Amino acid sequence: MSLQVQNANNVKIYTVSGSKGSRSIPDWLARRNKKALKNDLEWRHRIELIQDFEFPEASLKIRTTRDGKYVMATGVYKPHMRVYEYSEMSMKFDRHTDAENVDFQILSDDWTKTVHLQADRSVEFQAQGGVHFKTKIPKFGRSLTYHYPSCDLLVTASSNEIYRINLEQGRFLNSLVTDVDPAGGNGVNCGEINPAHMLYGCGTDAGTVEFWDLRVRGRVGILAPSLPENVLSSSLSISSMKFRDDGLTMAVGTSTGHVLMYDLRSNVPLYVKDHQYGFPIKSLTFHEGTQGDDGRSKVVSADCKIIKIWDRENGNNFTSIEPVNDINDVCVVDDSGLMFVANEGIQMQSYYIPSLGPAPKWCSFLDNLTEELEENPVQNIYDDYKFVSRKELASLGLDHLVGSAVLKPYMHGFFIDLRLYEKAKAIANPFAYTDYREREAKEKLAKESGSRIRATMKLPKVNKQLATKMMLDEAKARRKAAAAGDDTSAAPAEGGALKDSRFSDLFTNPDFQVDEGANEYKLLNPVQSTKKPSYRIVDEDEIEEVSDVSQSDGSDVDSDEDLVRVSTYKSGGRDKKKSEQITSIRSGIKDRKRIPKMEALKQQASNSSAPVLKSQAQRSFAERVAKDRNSANTISRSSAGGMEMSFKIGGGRGGKSGRGAKSSSSSSRRGESGGGGGGGGPQRRDRRSAGRNTIRNL
Repeated sequence: MSLQVQNANNVKIYTVSGSKGSRSIPDWLARRNKKALKNDLEWRHRIELIQDFEFPEASLKIRTTRDGKYVMATGVYKPHMRVYEYSEMSMKFDRHTDAENVDFQILSDDWTKTVHLQADRSVEFQAQGGVHFKTKIPKFGRSLTYHYPSCDLLVTASSNEIYRINLEQGRFLNSLVTDVDPAGGNGVNCGEINPAHMLYGCGTDAGTVEFWDLRVRGRVGILAPSLPENVLSSSLSISSMKFRDDGLTMAVGTSTGHVLMYDLRSNVPLYVKDHQYGFPIKSLTFHEGTQGDDGRSKVVSADCKIIKIWDRENGNNFTSIEPVNDINDVCVVDDSGLMFVANEGIQMQSYYIPSLGPAPKWCSFLDNLTEELEENPVQNIYDDYKFVSRKELASLGLDHLVGSAVLKPYMHGFFIDLRLYEKAKAIANPFAYTDYREREAKEKLAKESGSRIRATMKLPKVNKQLATKMMLDEAKARRKAAAAGDDTSAAPAEGGALKDSRFSDLFTNPDFQVDEGANEYKLLNPVQSTKKPSYRIVDEDEIEEVSDVSQSDGSDVDSDEDLVRVSTYKSGGRDKKKSEQITSIRSGIKDRKRIPKMEALKQQASNSSAPVLKSQAQRSFAERVAKDRNSANTISRSSAGGMEMSFKIGGGRGGKSGRGAKSSSSSSRRGESGGGGGGGGPQRRDRRSAGRNTIRNL
């Protein structure tokens, strides 16, 4: 068993019967399709607080007896009345009538004596055995009111007269004549007896409320309700009214959908409540004994679309109920949170609101049932469905299902099964989940970065790049000092030269703007991060070959200046891998030819008689010394395109060093002048260069 739950304004409303007002299966169809109904989820989860709490077409009026044991309702079609007994939770009997019911009143404490106003101008008195007496009134009636002290039955009709039938004498008495103009079918719409001092009030089509003292059969006052300026007063009429038990408070409902709360001692309303629909107010009820922290009484007002429950003292909204079908009448069970609603559907609806009051004694199990539901919440009726518009349906390629049982029309679109929707969406957009994951990751990163405390750098208008570099250097120096644990006073102060008055013109006067395009600036800053480098980074297994243009030039450099080993960091996800790469910083060479290492080794092997196992740049100093012990001083080209010097360990210090084809004559002249045991400046520099190159390779 499950209950449909609404949560309007954080107030739980349980539908204990009539969750589907138009849903009803006849007995003969239920017996024939008994097996099929087992698979009907809606039929299996139905709730019937009172058995057969319905009418064939619609219910019109509903009342409870004063002894709290029965509930009586009227409906169509055919017109009849039904009485339900609480103790049995089922229908006690039903009785057909000759005409449709307009209003009825229960005269006794139980169901045995009732009077019914019918649509054919007749007034029927029903007793325990059936119709006791029947009479007619001159005009079509609109409401019934019974005055207990005088046994007068007051009937309002489409006339300016209020008909009086004395039940003790059994005859009509003189009517009460109101100020309503009977032309055009105007009359008196409703009437009500004040339970405290038996003052009779009636609402008219003229938009006035007249008060009568039935002891003297005279009118004691007229009230003309006033509405906001945007509401046309010419169309105003009183559709319902209700007195509170305190004898001073009165609620008046209008045909424009407004409820006015009055104190009988004043002709100015305390406040005006608007239903926002513009339909006449059909029912008004003062509900006492509300549970909760405030404990204040509530007002239950209803038009044909919505039931609103609000605070009597200040008019604040408490909650609201919007049934599926149009509302005809509302009856609240005394001192409880149970509410019966007569509507245009087959089933009469029952709502239980624990915040209004406890469940009645005859259905006290509702309290336990709702407590279990709060512990184990039930899914809403549309939790397994997805609402889609026609445009979205066409994008999913499901527009051919329009008109089938798969799609349930609702408003401007359709309800579709959630599983079918997810499958169709996955087919139409297979990368939706990947996009969703990326979007979620970006939102998470943005959220985390937004919570960080960011330092704002106020840059000057002049020399912004210089100021940025100085500020970053100062921040880096402060972080190093803080990490080393040094005295922070020794670290550079925040702002530094930017706040020094001696350098203020450097960042304010445009004449001191640094020209980055000037030759002097380029000489002082040969490497700039904003410009692309003049060299290319290659992997270790690749060797750069000098282009044909550079070879024709004949410009060569030493191997220690030509090959530089640098470390680059490549980011892969969050980790950074360190790899060594060989770069060439030969200036003036733009187009370079990259060949594989194996091909370079083959070319070198073709030029050399000895087999080459390692490139010259990869050999260690010890390997090169061991190789050159048995060889004379020679000059050979390195694997990277430069010149390489080899020498003997035991030879003289006057060895020659080749510097390339272009400078061979000059280098030989330097060797002749320096031969013997002289100063040996060039030889010493060459030996130092070879050692530095070896250390760099290591």
